[in-house]
Amino acid sequence: MKIAIFHNFLDNIGGAEMVTLILAKELKADIYTTNIDREKIKKMGFDDIHIISIGKVPLNAPFRQQFAFWRFRFLNLKQKYDYYLICGDWAMSGAVKNKPNLWYVHSPIREIWDLYEYTRKNTVPFLLRPFFDLWVFFNRYYNKKYVAHAEKIVCNSENTRHRVKKFLNREAEVINPPIETQKFKYSENGHFWLSVNRLINHKRIEMQLAAFAKMPDKRLIIVGSYEDSKHFRQYANFILKNKPDNVEIKSWTTREELIELYARCRGFIATARDEDFGMTVLEAMAAGKPVIAANEGGYKETVINDITGKLIDDINEEKIIFAVNEVEKDPSKYKDACLAQASKFDTAVFVKKIKQKLQD
Repeated sequence: MKIAIFHNFLDNIGGAEMVTLILAKELKADIYTTNIDREKIKKMGFDDIHIISIGKVPLNAPFRQQFAFWRFRFLNLKQKYDYYLICGDWAMSGAVKNKPNLWYVHSPIREIWDLYEYTRKNTVPFLLRPFFDLWVFFNRYYNKKYVAHAEKIVCNSENTRHRVKKFLNREAEVINPPIETQKFKYSENGHFWLSVNRLINHKRIEMQLAAFAKMPDKRLIIVGSYEDSKHFRQYANFILKNKPDNVEIKSWTTREELIELYARCRGFIATARDEDFGMTVLEAMAAGKPVIAANEGGYKETVINDITGKLIDDINEEKIIFAVNEVEKDPSKYKDACLAQASKFDTAVFVKKIKQKLQD
């Protein structure tokens, strides 16, 4: 079966992009996208995948998202492929002219749906908010209109399934994202904590900085990717300016370097607001490491409180400090449970389920 995968952008590699790259590798599929950073893709170990750009888009929001949305809306591959997998929120308009298709949903577009109020308050300048509201109204209309062309919908978590039903009134089946568990390893519970996130405000990285500023005897390494856009750079600069001396921020690492960091860290910290799913916590568990995470969103589906780490209600810096001190009493005791939990989300499980959907 000849398969094409649609993804918004591949110039910044996070969890959603990793799913697309793994799918392309396992299904021997071509990827259609807009902006591409082939060097970053190579660093992640996916330099052998056929990726086609349908045209570059601007770097800054909202033009970046809007141009991608319209490029995919008018993309017509004229049945060049047997099947089309749509793996991006702004790429889902590609379902209109490319069928048969399946939309793999990481989340309905967050800035126009569940994070609308948060984005409006924390990202959009006061004088531009009326224009933002108009932009949201416009995109909600077309998002609902074009999602009708998605013939099958699969999503990454129960959390996302509820969003799909609430905002788009469509049912979706849950197939959790793939974790390449065989690539991760346990070396030791070392002398630093690890956090892996996009550097964007709803990941609440400033909360991690505040906690570790009050724990000067402990060390945190943040692996934080960000897009080369105004909003991402503003937040990245804010984080870099306000980090305490015991926090190190690595903007980019190779896949091998990241795996080594997982292998040697003491434990893992995740603070994202209502995370869609959260692949990084499972990557940490695949390395046998305990996870401290907000008791929200997808984390509730993967982290088992007091078994594979700690889930924190109404997370704040003081609660992070308490959890770190609790886990540090014996971080190795979580190892076996973490490895067992991660194995349930292995790539082989994911690929088998996706292939079954395609055959169905």
